[in-house]
Amino acid sequence: MTDFTAHTHKVHITRVVVIGGGYSGVLAANRLRQRGDVDVTLVNPRPKFVERIRLHQMVAAGYDAGVDYGTLLGEGIRLVVDKAVRIDAAARTVVLESGRELDYDYVIYAVGSTGTVPASIPGAAEFAYPIAEFEQAQRLRSALEQLHPAAPVTVVGAGLTGIETAAELAEQGRNVTLVCGGLLGPSLSDPGRRSTAKALAKLGVTVMEEDVVTEVRPDAIVFADGAVRPTALTIWTAGFGVPELAIASGLRTDELGRLITDETLTSVDDERIVAVGDCAAPSNEPLRMCCATASQLAPQGANTVLSRIAGTTPTEFEFAYAGSCISLGRRSATVQFTRRDDTPVNVYFAGRAVAKFKEAVCKGTLWAMRRSARKPEWAFWLKGGPRPEQPARAPKVVTRT
Repeated sequence: MTDFTAHTHKVHITRVVVIGGGYSGVLAANRLRQRGDVDVTLVNPRPKFVERIRLHQMVAAGYDAGVDYGTLLGEGIRLVVDKAVRIDAAARTVVLESGRELDYDYVIYAVGSTGTVPASIPGAAEFAYPIAEFEQAQRLRSALEQLHPAAPVTVVGAGLTGIETAAELAEQGRNVTLVCGGLLGPSLSDPGRRSTAKALAKLGVTVMEEDVVTEVRPDAIVFADGAVRPTALTIWTAGFGVPELAIASGLRTDELGRLITDETLTSVDDERIVAVGDCAAPSNEPLRMCCATASQLAPQGANTVLSRIAGTTPTEFEFAYAGSCISLGRRSATVQFTRRDDTPVNVYFAGRAVAKFKEAVCKGTLWAMRRSARKPEWAFWLKGGPRPEQPARAPKVVTRT
């Protein structure tokens, strides 16, 4: 028998490390699979995907907000359960908390956002509970389980997260006060705000619209006018921050720590780093931190990387909002319609039917990720995209004997 090796051409593999396994990270990683010569590694500190839009349900009623990545990630994507602590742009490595380093050709920066408690409010960091991350929600859930159902609970912050949390807890029979700090639902129109206020009142939530918290104590909150209101537990939803990875890596960020990018979502410091989701500040003008933003920026960030691999010019990102959907317990919700730039219009829907729609939207986020795992070229709203100029499945190097 004569030995021979089939004549094949060597395929260059491009290594892409996606940092962050939230909505943006998963969608971006899946979309990169349009090319068969891209090796994708997803780095995430948790072994499961977290449905952040469900954390208020987890806190109030024990909803399981963890989802197996095996059902969301496309074939061949490598999951590394670890935390990225620094991007060494000069060496093209991502340094992990474990001490391991991952080499890369491109990074997709998708670290997301987190709940923050302001250091300027005395006692807030010690006694208030944020809710924006899985571990924060777990801690809050445990604290609630120790309370009598009639014990007073205070939610500080009346954005969408605060409203949903207050409503969910009230529906479970909790004694809830929502402190707005000036305005209930700043992103809502006046009609939408009035409707939401009525729904909260029906659930028994006490809404303190103009009051501002200046101190948090273990058993009370203090307002700007000096008034003291007893509370058994304080939940803080009045602010978001982002992980400090970009700052630790010496990359330019805005005042909150979001990575500043150009219109292709590329870091202004390094064309091999592309940012998507809550942690990105395109042209130093970040978009609303939400799942709707993540689902739009993620495929476009992946397209930028794919275009650079193909040697084509990346396109500038586009976005548009249609509105926001707010759950008010399990039996009611509000859809607030907006202009493309996310400013509200005086049109909203509310009620039981909208609650079903809201639930469908939440389920739809997982459906979209699973579809992107099966069909990496798919994005529910994005038209066009890069031309990879290479088959979706790269030719294998075959050796015959």
